[in-house]
Amino acid sequence: MAELLVADALIEEARKATGIQDFDSETYREGLDVLVRDVNAHSDNYNEPGMARMKGDILHWLQNRLLVSDYLRQKPELLTRPIKRPIFVMGIPRTGTTLMSNLLAADPARRSPLAWEIDEPVPPATSATLKTDPRALAKLAQEKAMLEAYPEAGKYYRGSAIYPNECVFFMAHDFKTLMIESKGVLPEYKEFIFSCDMTSAYEYHKKFLQLLQQDAPGVWNVKKPSHSLWLETIFKVYPDARVIWTHRDPFSATGSLCSIISLNHMAHMGRIDNQWLGEDYPWQAAEHANRIMDFRDKFGEDKIIDVHYADLLNDPIGETKKLYAKLGDEWTAEAEAGIQGWLDDNPQDKFGRHEYKLAQYGLTKEGLEPLFERYLSRYDVAREG
Repeated sequence: MAELLVADALIEEARKATGIQDFDSETYREGLDVLVRDVNAHSDNYNEPGMARMKGDILHWLQNRLLVSDYLRQKPELLTRPIKRPIFVMGIPRTGTTLMSNLLAADPARRSPLAWEIDEPVPPATSATLKTDPRALAKLAQEKAMLEAYPEAGKYYRGSAIYPNECVFFMAHDFKTLMIESKGVLPEYKEFIFSCDMTSAYEYHKKFLQLLQQDAPGVWNVKKPSHSLWLETIFKVYPDARVIWTHRDPFSATGSLCSIISLNHMAHMGRIDNQWLGEDYPWQAAEHANRIMDFRDKFGEDKIIDVHYADLLNDPIGETKKLYAKLGDEWTAEAEAGIQGWLDDNPQDKFGRHEYKLAQYGLTKEGLEPLFERYLSRYDVAREG
């Protein structure tokens, strides 16, 4: 049986590792306590490597929170610098949010939190060193070795150390992010994350961006599908935010989501709980769409811009150019060249095709139709397969 987690011991270990005692606040503790309690309650699900991985993740998030807190105490002026008109890319998971985010990030006028700097944010990079910092180069070398050892990994997520990565990986410093729920069968944490007040997580989100933009400014482009769940909180913390909703056939997206989460099951539990995947993730996928529609019903259609995955695949340059017009941003030769260069380097299915079937998770399209009836009756989404 895997050793149980102890929140106080993990906090002290993080303090010892960093040499920093004080967090900026205690808001992280609520989610940490729920997570530790839920993991321990389901410890039989975890093998020893999986529990060690979970402990390592928690320590990483606590250590980075301490490092960020300490850096901002030394440079409080960073917290006075605004985040102007940030772009949030969101939608049902597996609907092209990563593609959309990467296309936007290829415009040199924009700024995205890159995977390597999310992992190692202190000290922040400069504009000139964002892709050449020794930490970035080390991560690129790790990435190359991983793809050589496991070339199929590229099928699941079009990422890189120097590409933008999801906000989940720094909102985890507040222990309020849906990503954590995917690390096993965690019903209490799931209930917590779908019902808690996310204000502290988005306030920390803003602090994190303020740190990263110290010497590498730009118009921020951030991405995670589950921004869909907390739109009112986003606009409370970022009143001038611009939001993009990517649309894709929800049946294909749901199958892909279950497949992606199954990788996390294998990493943490050494097995895949297909029953949990089939029960949990279709509901989650529908909830993303439902909460966006609820927001639109309350605040109007025009606070969110729609982009369809099928259109983006068919004409990525043309659709992105249309998006710029809706955003009110200038379409430049530099933006087009950057985006075309990224497309040339990342053809569809570069690492092979990600294949999945609903039946693997005890699901059928007919069985899922009631979940997505509201969404599909409101939006003309191209069907796949």
